[in-house]
Amino acid sequence: MELSFDDKTVIITGGSEGVGAATARLFAAAGANLVLVARTRKNLEKIAEELRGQARIITIAMDVSDQDACLNLFKKAQFEFDGVHILINNAGAHIRGPVESVAAEDLGTMIDVNLRAPICLSRMAIPFIRESGGGAIINVASLAGQVPAPGAAAYSASKFGLRAFTFALAEELRDSGIKVGAVSPGPIDTGFIMANIDVVTDLTFSQPLSTPDQVAAEIMTLCVNDKRERTMPPVNNFFMTLFYIFPWLARAMMPLLAAKGRRVKRRLKAEMRAAKETSE
Repeated sequence: MELSFDDKTVIITGGSEGVGAATARLFAAAGANLVLVARTRKNLEKIAEELRGQARIITIAMDVSDQDACLNLFKKAQFEFDGVHILINNAGAHIRGPVESVAAEDLGTMIDVNLRAPICLSRMAIPFIRESGGGAIINVASLAGQVPAPGAAAYSASKFGLRAFTFALAEELRDSGIKVGAVSPGPIDTGFIMANIDVVTDLTFSQPLSTPDQVAAEIMTLCVNDKRERTMPPVNNFFMTLFYIFPWLARAMMPLLAAKGRRVKRRLKAEMRAAKETSE
């Protein structure tokens, strides 16, 4: 079913590339006004230039952990488009490695960007969305927020927290006309992972890769359906629940999953090398 968001204003953090850019493309095609947020202005302008023939767009280069900038974001969106209807909390940070090897500042950055910022942005968004007649707040979580991932302890903690916040806020806003939900994807075929493939754990690649377009489609659908969360791919929901209930089972299977992931990683690296050689 083709969804319409005519004249709805959608704010997308991390909106310049990857899942954020794919989500922007979908909402532009569905008639929405877009407010794209990211740290790098050059990347924002690139996606904005692509979509300006389809939608009204403003771009805001900012750090989502800056609360003053976040409040100004909503004021500017309200001024430009006379309303705010949907907030997509997609911006994320992941500094990989065991806790002991990651700088304390970087651990704090992951919590600030992945958890603190979505909480504060959601709080700021509520009165604007309510004044506009209702809408949605969608948080991009992760499978790492369902089962703890070794080598990603702070990242897992931030995504566990984001899911808990999502479900609690959904209860608070149950009868408000504001839908709250979370998309929890496994690994996604974006630069977020592929550009750092050598430092991404083998375990990560034991799971099927989703595309940015697939995640974007789930985000859009979640804005209007009655689901609280969408796990991607759906089959992972069963295994993540099983591993959460029986941690010993997850530990027992990790060597097998890591071996599978190493094979997948070798294949992906070979494909990337071949693609690079072809382009040259």
